[in-house]
Amino acid sequence: MNNPPAFPTGTGVTPYNPGMTLRDYFAAKALQGYISARGWHPDFTRAADAVAVASYQYADAMMKAREQ
Repeated sequence: MNNPPAFPTGTGVTPYNPGMTLRDYFAAKALQGYISARGWHPDFTRAADAVAVASYQYADAMMKAREQ
């Protein structure tokens, strides 16, 4: 799976910093959707692990779709 940097920085004068990966960026967007949805579980301590795993599952699906 090709997982390039989402927001690399560096101009040749400044040091290169790959920043977050594209997979992490996609997961963050999915997580944002979960948290902003009305139906998300209000007990964060119980739901956090499940939401984090699901966010990366969505990210993996988006990464796979990019390869097609």
